[in-house]
Amino acid sequence: MKISVRQLVLGAMCLALALFLPFLTGQIPEIGSMISPMHIPVLLCGFLCGGPIAAIVGLIAPLLRSLMFSMPPMFPTATAMAFELAAYGLLAGLFYRLLPKSILNLYVSLILAMLGGRIVWGIVMWLITMNGNGFTFQAFLSGAFIKAWPAILIHIVIIPPIVLALKRAKLIQETVHA
Repeated sequence: MKISVRQLVLGAMCLALALFLPFLTGQIPEIGSMISPMHIPVLLCGFLCGGPIAAIVGLIAPLLRSLMFSMPPMFPTATAMAFELAAYGLLAGLFYRLLPKSILNLYVSLILAMLGGRIVWGIVMWLITMNGNGFTFQAFLSGAFIKAWPAILIHIVIIPPIVLALKRAKLIQETVHA
């Protein structure tokens, strides 16, 4: 896999945004967990840089933020988020590359990435809480979907228009599908 300087720079910018955006909601943690600001740049990175770079950004962002600012707490939150965000980035980039280019498939790629990331989060939470001790299926549904519905909605509303604007600005390189 060849990585361009452009991909590295965009990946670094996405990592910086993932570290910075939670400060906008940091005074009210309930809003931050409701909006999931760290997820936005990782998902965008998948569309901008491709899955592998976005997976690395997603893996690093919550761990680095925890080390630098003690938020999110390293265990279990940042640890589970690292796997979740790595899956977000990898899947967003993968689906976007594999599916024919259309606005509908942009949304499909985003939604599939978010579903996949949430499933990964649930599996990791189950594993790190000693095989689900205290982490039930109801806790998974609550954390991944019920409490997260505002973030899910915000991501679906804002990420595709940002990706489309970046495409018009030629910051996203299209690949031709056979």
